Amino acid sequence: MALSFKELLTAVPVVLRGGNVPNIVGEAGIGKSALVAEVARQMGATLFTTVVSLSEKGDLAIPVPPLTSEAYVETEKYGSLADVQYGYTHTLIEIIETAQAHPGRPILWFLDEFNRGSQAVQSELMNLVLQRQINSLVLPEEVKLVIAENPDETMTGFENADYGVIAGDAAIKDRTVRLVMKVDVADWLAWAAEEDAQKQRPHIHDLIQRYLQEDATQLYPAERGDDLNPTPRAWQRVSDNLFELLVLPEETQRALVFDLVAGDLGEVAAQRFVQFMQTNQETLTPMDIFVSQPWGPVVPEKVMQTYQGLPEVQKLALLKSTLVAIDVAQPDNAGRFAQILTATAKDGQYAIVKQLAAGDVLEKLYDADDDSAKALYQLITKVAAYDLSED
Repeated sequence: MALSFKELLTAVPVVLRGGNVPNIVGEAGIGKSALVAEVARQMGATLFTTVVSLSEKGDLAIPVPPLTSEAYVETEKYGSLADVQYGYTHTLIEIIETAQAHPGRPILWFLDEFNRGSQAVQSELMNLVLQRQINSLVLPEEVKLVIAENPDETMTGFENADYGVIAGDAAIKDRTVRLVMKVDVADWLAWAAEEDAQKQRPHIHDLIQRYLQEDATQLYPAERGDDLNPTPRAWQRVSDNLFELLVLPEETQRALVFDLVAGDLGEVAAQRFVQFMQTNQETLTPMDIFVSQPWGPVVPEKVMQTYQGLPEVQKLALLKSTLVAIDVAQPDNAGRFAQILTATAKDGQYAIVKQLAAGDVLEKLYDADDDSAKALYQLITKVAAYDLSED
């Protein structure tokens, strides 16, 4: 099982309160760092981040050269150490000083890309993670540790992972709580539309929101190339660049937009998105269909007319996006999904039903008491029996 961003916002603090170390495992770019930052914000904690993959053997040794007494930091409870400006030492000084200045206020020390560090670096970190101690220095009670890893092929569910990682020591696996993070499109789109108080604009540009609402599979496509690929983090960079680009003259925008987008998403994904931008397609999104009023299991007439007028290829893309962004097993959603599925060509219906069969939606619909859910289950059963060779 895997947890969404929203679910992890609850799960990570639970693990921390239990006195354990969360180990957040997920693909690159899906928002692990953003998750930890949001957990820290909600906990009112001061966040320190160390990228383990950039660390070298010996960084935790805390060397003490012959310095003057002024170069040492004396603490009331936790001993003394030299203020050496490299490795982990200065981070430790800042952590200790923060703990002393604000007793009781939580501190999160985030060890990112933990299993991309060398075996020697991981070994040096063992006492820190497992014993909360570095040489004679004991971490204050206020400090909570969180680690993050990319998946490796030894992890269940990631047998085909292809990251340049070094599998963690058995002691790390046994003494940390692995929380697998997944990309949840609905969560991400809800966050994308929220106001960024600091920048006074939505987190994600409206053009990107609408593009991904129309085809939610493009947030983190299942089929990925060897070079650049769309990820939630990459889309956020595209959004930040887009806000700046679109205030420039149109001629400059046209000259730069493809390269700027391709630099984050790769050329294939950039071509699709830039084409969308240029045509500024006004089409339907799952939100238009499932959140439009009046409420209930019936698609509003105007929305349904628009859907019926779409080319079949757009209908299929919209249905696939719906399966990613909407829980079609919910009563009202089930009724609306049945309507748009029925208004789709038979081969499109069949393709969607095959995709549905791979998840747990059928089981939810089968166990439901709602009439709309039961009707959708019966429709899916009927579509699954289609003989397309007759058409």
